[in-house]
Amino acid sequence: MAAEGFLSVAEIDGRGRGLVSTQPLKAGQTVLRDSPILLYSAFPFQNPSSYCNHCFRTLQSSSINCSSCSALFCSAACLSSATSSLHSPYVCQSLTRLSNSPHFFLNHPLERQLQSRFLIAAYNLSLVSPSKFQILLSFQGIPSANDASAAEFLHSLISSLCPPPPDSTPFALELTAILLAKDQLNAFGLMEPFNDGQRSVRAYGLYPMASLFNHDCLPNACRFDYVDAAVENVNNTDIIVRMIHDVPQGREICLSYFPVNLDYAARQKRLLEDYGFACDCDRCKVEANWSDNENETVGEKQEEEEEEAMEEDQDEEMVGSENENEESDFPHAYFFMRYMCDGPNCWGTMAPLPPSDVSPSTVIECNVCGKFKNDIVEGGENLSMDD
Repeated sequence: MAAEGFLSVAEIDGRGRGLVSTQPLKAGQTVLRDSPILLYSAFPFQNPSSYCNHCFRTLQSSSINCSSCSALFCSAACLSSATSSLHSPYVCQSLTRLSNSPHFFLNHPLERQLQSRFLIAAYNLSLVSPSKFQILLSFQGIPSANDASAAEFLHSLISSLCPPPPDSTPFALELTAILLAKDQLNAFGLMEPFNDGQRSVRAYGLYPMASLFNHDCLPNACRFDYVDAAVENVNNTDIIVRMIHDVPQGREICLSYFPVNLDYAARQKRLLEDYGFACDCDRCKVEANWSDNENETVGEKQEEEEEEAMEEDQDEEMVGSENENEESDFPHAYFFMRYMCDGPNCWGTMAPLPPSDVSPSTVIECNVCGKFKNDIVEGGENLSMDD
């Protein structure tokens, strides 16, 4: 975890804890590298995964099996490391027993399978790293009625098939519900490679600092993961957060919890159902005032306003300002024109590469498809690296 000197934890009015800048931050600046305290697979028990069960890299032909179960690992080193952490004997035995429980798969949805994976990983964490388990318990998240219902079923299932070892945290129904709430609000998906507009989750991770980022529908930072890439001095399951544009000292740093192209109704529905809050960010305040009878889509509004933005040659340094373009019908069009990826069915967010000591980078990178573009605007258009 590395955020020293860039971010500090603060209480944000009406939003709980958040992260704010401790100094002026530049576009492309890496403000956080965060390692997970817990990881678990996003695959159903009876579907073979094509990823290592420890580092979650894409498996090659040289992969090896756990000697006690069907879990696959990319190398002997990963298997060895996993036996003392993510794939301890308790986890191995528990996943094997669940995999051999046909009643579990026939009568319950994928969500329950993933929740059981998480609970086994969480109780295992209390055994192998009590200090990290306490970090997990410090995350925001209060059990809902759905969490309580799921906890009751899963607690009974795990109690009968794979109760945690006696020296782990005491296995209790109330704690199980609390853990499910923590996972619901704080888990990040480590994504499979982008392929023709399709991108699924390969694993879920919980990160101590990244869990503190609040949501904004027009974020000033975005996160990258490089699970299959060899990134120097970074564990491959680390989350890396870079600034999208410059921000002043004292500004809250926010991510978007989903693609920024979603319309107002879809965003509000998703935030309420998945995270339990309604968003009142600057963008939502504008879009909430659009007429309910208006037939234009967000995309159509975007295109119109992007054309106006290019014609007027807006000052790019004003991007992100809370007061910019207050008179416009879609005041954030310039963000979409510059920072939303135009790759087919991608809808990723683009952030500059880290700046050098003397100058900002002129290359921006998509956090979904990995596309690079030249950020030098000529004639109102961003030039692709392929142009």
